[in-house]
Amino acid sequence: MTGAEIAVRARGAVGTPFRLHGRGPDGLDCVGLVGLAYGVAVPTGYRLRSGSASLVAAVAAAAGLRAVADGAVGDLIVMASAPGQLHLAIDVGDGFVHADAGLRRVVERPGAPPWPVLARWRREEGTWRR
Repeated sequence: MTGAEIAVRARGAVGTPFRLHGRGPDGLDCVGLVGLAYGVAVPTGYRLRSGSASLVAAVAAAAGLRAVADGAVGDLIVMASAPGQLHLAIDVGDGFVHADAGLRRVVERPGAPPWPVLARWRREEGTWRR
């Protein structure tokens, strides 16, 4: 799956209701959005404010992603949206798609994320896992 295909899948979720631990059309959180966009299984049962960057790294690596310094369409963006709270989004080139708890739905925002970006992860060619 290419970065452009990941972005299309993320954009396809825009408007889906926000639901903590959501994994389907009835609701998604940021982790569920990433699972949908990448077509991979993602963990459940985590706390909203767990802030576990090591868990994100482990899941990303297990899905065949690698940490990158530059930005590209389809990247998984890991941000610090509040103290002790990580937030995930998908880079769509001219902005990003994320599950917005405040707006209660998946949205696309133009431009750069308003939160500090902690890491970016990208598909590792030849090692894509489902």
